[in-house]
Amino acid sequence: MFKSNPLAGQSGLSSDMIVQRSGQISPLAPLHRPVMLTFAVLVVLTAVMHFSSYVDYVGADNDDVMRLVEVRDLLGGQGWFDLMQYRLGLEGGTLMHWSRLIDLPIANLIMLFSLFMDPVLAEASALFVWPLLTTLPVLYALTLGGGILGGTAGRWISLALAFLFVLGINRFQPGSIDHHNVQLGLIATIAACLILPGRSPIAHALAGVAAALAIAIGAETTPHIAIVACIVAVQWLWLGRDMEAAASAFALAMAASLTAAFFATVPPAHYGMVVCDALSTGFYALGVVGAGTFFVAVASVSGRGFPVRLAALGGVGAATIGFTLMIAPHCLGNPLATLDPLLVGMWLNHVTEAQSFVSQVGAEPWTAGGFYLVPVLAMVLCVRRIRQGRNTHAHGVLLALLAVSWGIALVQVRGAVFSNMLSVIPLAALVAEMRARSNADPKDLRKGLVFAGTAFAAVPFVWALSGALLSMGVNKVTGEEVGSLPGQQENICTDAGAMAMLAREPVGVVAAASNLGAHILRFTPHRAISAPYHRNQGGMLTELHAGMAKPADAVKFLRGAGVTVLAFCKSDSQIGIVADVAPDGLYAQLNKGSVPDWLEPVSGTENKALQLFRVKP
Repeated sequence: MFKSNPLAGQSGLSSDMIVQRSGQISPLAPLHRPVMLTFAVLVVLTAVMHFSSYVDYVGADNDDVMRLVEVRDLLGGQGWFDLMQYRLGLEGGTLMHWSRLIDLPIANLIMLFSLFMDPVLAEASALFVWPLLTTLPVLYALTLGGGILGGTAGRWISLALAFLFVLGINRFQPGSIDHHNVQLGLIATIAACLILPGRSPIAHALAGVAAALAIAIGAETTPHIAIVACIVAVQWLWLGRDMEAAASAFALAMAASLTAAFFATVPPAHYGMVVCDALSTGFYALGVVGAGTFFVAVASVSGRGFPVRLAALGGVGAATIGFTLMIAPHCLGNPLATLDPLLVGMWLNHVTEAQSFVSQVGAEPWTAGGFYLVPVLAMVLCVRRIRQGRNTHAHGVLLALLAVSWGIALVQVRGAVFSNMLSVIPLAALVAEMRARSNADPKDLRKGLVFAGTAFAAVPFVWALSGALLSMGVNKVTGEEVGSLPGQQENICTDAGAMAMLAREPVGVVAAASNLGAHILRFTPHRAISAPYHRNQGGMLTELHAGMAKPADAVKFLRGAGVTVLAFCKSDSQIGIVADVAPDGLYAQLNKGSVPDWLEPVSGTENKALQLFRVKP
């Protein structure tokens, strides 16, 4: 017989989810059946939606296409440590900053399906399966978290909210193979591990591994991991000996995992390189120094008084900050701060996910609810629960993670997906509480309406849809053109058909708007000088200068870069931006149908969406 655990009643965690010291019951055990059934429903619905409006088996984001190109290069024999994209940018190529840790499972899936499928079908199958697999850690973590705060009812409601979350965003749709879905799973896992009652060393070790992987996969989650480290450190400072095992496990696991990831993915020739947008000696050294000194402090003074622990933690902070200032001071700012001003104005300021709160709300105010409102509700709830003394530990952890995610979203809207995801855990517990009140007094209509309203308010998609409908209604009343609800649109310049003529041209160098770059690499053997990646500044600037310059000057940029073909897509948004800024420039002239004599139209593309021009020697 198991001994009763007093933490169960305090946390709302049902007795079957408590981790017993004997290890005979796992907190995940009661989750397997409902999560896997939910996953099965998700697969079916995803397949129906995907194939009912099928456009391509690769995601619509440029990053999905570029990831596929990178995986193909790996399968084609490019070295594991060689992250150079030789067909991107100016002569010599562009060194990419993406991690092989994401390339590997996708490549393995393609190889697996290739055993019994043709290459195209194998690739398509792998790209369908991988995003769905990445939903599993999200479903498990959010369901576990909801159960911790809301008991059995909270578990079921959080699973429903998690299902709606993964179904409603494009990160988990077929073909979405960039690293954001994995990052979401890692952050969700960390959150669930840190709020488990009893401060399990195993859970904290898993959080340390997930934190290291998040850093290794992409620098975007660095603020999250910094907050996670602070959460563990502050708990140790406050609790001392009671937190010793958990804090030690987190520090050791993070240091060991970061070491493994560093030596597994960073080539020896780059051990001395410090970059701020990928795992390098900078992030590795800082992570190991921070985790290592923290482990020493925990092992040395956990049994001492609060002032001693505070002094030791201050020493850990001073060592970490000092090391940062010595090794990578430039990484304390925005990695994109070094972008050329022309790229900021002509490219970055027009990337939706890079927009700030002010820019996004100014351009599309109806999207504010879907991006920002649900996390605010969740943070207010966490503050209220902390003031009430209800599961202070878990709500404090969630409040910190929500705050940093929401703060990132204020700077770049891409952070909203993390804050919306984490909101599931506290809001599921609230919905469960409102449900219990409604069920206890079914004749009270007000309680029923409160329960229903709370449930709807916890779903970001509801706010996004409401905002879109409101925008359409306002436009109709004011007499402005009424738009339609956003949906996936086929890009007529980047599909296989549009690229077929370009693929038939002799292998050379192609200049095109940056949004076409990754697709050129996917469908043709050419080198594309421009694609929307900050490490490809030289290629992007060359293409922009050529598009903005008068035809007589533009040819100098193109010939200087060895361009053999100019691919022109009139419907591409960048073409319109460049034409507006430089009305006498090359792109503006081509928009008007005026072709300079140094360009030779490729026969058969004159009236196509993607027009091709050979650059005469």
